[in-house]
Amino acid sequence: MNDLSQFLAADSVDAAMTVSNKKGLFQQLGAAAARQTGLPTKTIVAALNDRERLGSTGFGGGTAIPHSKIEGLDRMFGYFARLSTPIEFQAVDELPVDLVFLLLSPVDAGADHLKALASVSRTLRDRTTAAKLRGARSRDALFALLAGAETRDAA
Repeated sequence: MNDLSQFLAADSVDAAMTVSNKKGLFQQLGAAAARQTGLPTKTIVAALNDRERLGSTGFGGGTAIPHSKIEGLDRMFGYFARLSTPIEFQAVDELPVDLVFLLLSPVDAGADHLKALASVSRTLRDRTTAAKLRGARSRDALFALLAGAETRDAA
C-alpha cells in the first residue's frame, strides 16, 4: 500500500475535531465511521476500546492510530482527524496527541491490515509530513498530504 487514498477518502478528513479526551475522540471517530460504513457507532467504539485495552495506539510524536478489525466491514476504511487541542492518550512517549488516523479493516484483512498500518505509521512518523499536517489550512490540503505522502516517497 503506497497510497493512503486506497482506504482514505477526501470526505474522511476532519481538519479541526474538538474533543476533550480519548473517550470523546473514540465516540466522534465511531460516529464518523458509522456514517460512512453503515456499521453501528456502538460496534466501532467497542472495537476501538477493546484494541486500546491491549496497549495504547498512541505511538509518539503527538500521533495515534486507533485501529481494529470489525465484523461486517467489507473494505478497509480510514479516517484522519487533526485535533483542535491535543489530548492525553497514554502514548508511548507520554506526549499528548493531536494527529489521529483511524483504521478499520474487515476481520479477514490479515496482511492487508498490517500493510495499511505500516503505511499510516510511516506517513505520520515522518517529521516533515507531521509538521505539514499540523500546518495545513484545510481539509483538502490535509487530504492531499495524506494521499500523496507515500507516493512521493516511493518515486
